[in-house]
Amino acid sequence: MSDLFLQILLLSDSTLRLATPLVLAALAGLFSERSGVVNIALEGKMLGGAFAAAAAAQMTGSALAGLFAAIGFAVFLALVHGFASITNRGDQVVSGMALNIMVAGLGPTLADAWFGQAGRIPVEAEGARFRPITLPFAEEIREVPVIGPIYAELVSGHNILVYLAFLAVPLVAWVLYRSRFGLRLRAVGESPEAVDTAGISVAGMRYRALVVAGVLTGIAGAYLAIAQNASFLRDMTAGKGYLALAALIFGKWRPVPALLACLLFAFADAVQARLQGVEVPLVGTIPTEAIQAIPYLLTILLLAGFVGRAVAPKAIGQPYVKER
Repeated sequence: MSDLFLQILLLSDSTLRLATPLVLAALAGLFSERSGVVNIALEGKMLGGAFAAAAAAQMTGSALAGLFAAIGFAVFLALVHGFASITNRGDQVVSGMALNIMVAGLGPTLADAWFGQAGRIPVEAEGARFRPITLPFAEEIREVPVIGPIYAELVSGHNILVYLAFLAVPLVAWVLYRSRFGLRLRAVGESPEAVDTAGISVAGMRYRALVVAGVLTGIAGAYLAIAQNASFLRDMTAGKGYLALAALIFGKWRPVPALLACLLFAFADAVQARLQGVEVPLVGTIPTEAIQAIPYLLTILLLAGFVGRAVAPKAIGQPYVKER
């Protein structure tokens, strides 16, 4: 196996791992925004899920307990978001940002109070993390040219949440375009008045969409804390919720294009990790901060100049008032 092929393989492997939380969060945003609710709170729900996952996994020694705790807490945050923006018809962006700010402070404060680790939660208990899975025959065919290394290094060796994230994309596409729930969801985001006239609860559909979004962001948070890493850290999401939202807009609120945008952003993140400390002729070592900004600069460039006209659902961001 050539060095170039190996480097491409390792870069692709890193891309899949880094894309996982983005994919889950983008799918979460897809459900809520297709129903008409702006979900800028993806960041806070992921961070809350990461905190709950790390705390529960460390206390119980069970990764599954951590996953369920993350989902439960993220769904709770989604319901709070729904209560503010659906029931009380508050500004969806303001309530979402309020959730982000609240969780950013609440997580480290509780972590410090419960674990005494300066706002972090180390996950050290046996069985508290999701481990990589070696797929059947991965080692046996590793030496087969091209196919073997791709299967053994790129396809095999991920934890269950990585596979779940990528399997969720076709499932979400089917639900969105082929199921009754998906049809009603899209209708609520486009014309809530028509849905209400048909006897379907607009608020009920939007709450269901937020609950699904809470489940997905909870899984994304659990991935960050007890699968990709082994701890909860202050602001560990590092803007991934906003990147997922940008990927959703870049993908024009469709599952597969959003997936491709997530992979692009993750690829940029994987590249910047490998460029740190590299000497550039005539320039020298590029500052780490400049390299770390690559995924975010790419996001700005794509949204500013290459996304084209992204038509959002017509009723997005608009509280629905039932006509008497």
